[in-house]
Amino acid sequence: MNHGKTQSSGATDAASPGSGCGAPCWVSLTSHDLEASQRFYGAVLGWRWRPAGAGDHFRIALADSAPVAGIAVLPALRQTGVAWTPYFAVPDADQAAARARERGGTAGVGPLRLAPGRVALLSDRHGATFGIWEGELFGRWEPWRQAAPAVITLHTRDAFDAAMFYGGVLDWASDRPGSCEVEYEADEVLLRSGGLVVARIESGESDTAPDPSVRPHWQVTFLVTDVPGCARAAERHGGGVVEEGEHEAVLRDPDGARFTVATTAGLPPAG
Repeated sequence: MNHGKTQSSGATDAASPGSGCGAPCWVSLTSHDLEASQRFYGAVLGWRWRPAGAGDHFRIALADSAPVAGIAVLPALRQTGVAWTPYFAVPDADQAAARARERGGTAGVGPLRLAPGRVALLSDRHGATFGIWEGELFGRWEPWRQAAPAVITLHTRDAFDAAMFYGGVLDWASDRPGSCEVEYEADEVLLRSGGLVVARIESGESDTAPDPSVRPHWQVTFLVTDVPGCARAAERHGGGVVEEGEHEAVLRDPDGARFTVATTAGLPPAG
C-alpha cells in the first residue's frame, strides 16, 4: 500500500536507558482489539507487524522493517479510552508520576512493571494524556527519533504553562545529562533533543469545550506519501475522516482513536 507507507529510516538497533532524558521515546495505541487494529492500520498506513517481546498483548508496527509505533491491549488499560499516546523516557517512573501529581496532574494507570521496564499513563493538569517509560528504550530508538516517523504536538490552553508542567515532571532544561532543551517561539514551545525538534506545544485549546478535539490533547501525526489515499483507505476499512486537506488529514479508526497523517509539506518547519 504505497499511499500509506510511513516514511522511516530503516536504521539499526541502538538504545540505552539514559538516552534522551525526558524526550518522546515512542507512540502507542491503547486498543481493545489487537487483531482488528492491526488490520486497520495495516490497510491505511501499510504497516507490517511483529511481536513486541513483552507478551501477547503487544505488537510493533514496522515500516520498511523499521519500528514506528506500537499497539497495546492490557487488562489494566481497559478503563482507559482507545487513543494514540506519546511516551517520554524517564529515569524513575515513580518519581515522575509523583511530580505530575504534585503539579496538578493525575496518574491513570501505573507505574506498572512491563519487561524490560516500567510504564505509566498520566494526565497533565489540563487533561491531556501522556505516558512515561522507565528502562531500556525500544530498539532503534535513536534512528526512530532522527527519522521522526511520528510527530507529536500538544494542543493546550497555555503553551507556556504546559511547558512548566512537563519541564518539572520530565526534567526538561535541567542539568541532567541528555536533558531536553526548551525553546520559546512566538505562541508555541519547541522541545529539542540533541538539537532536533522532537515535540511542539501550542496554545489555544479550551479545558471545557464539549468537542474532545478542541480540549487539551497530544496529537500524533504519521508522515505518509499519500494523504488522500490514507483517508479513502480509512473509510473503506471502518474508520473515518474528521478533517482533510491537501497535505494533512485527521482520521479516526473503527474504535474512535484519532490520528493525523501528513506529508512533510503539511508540517511546520523544524525550527
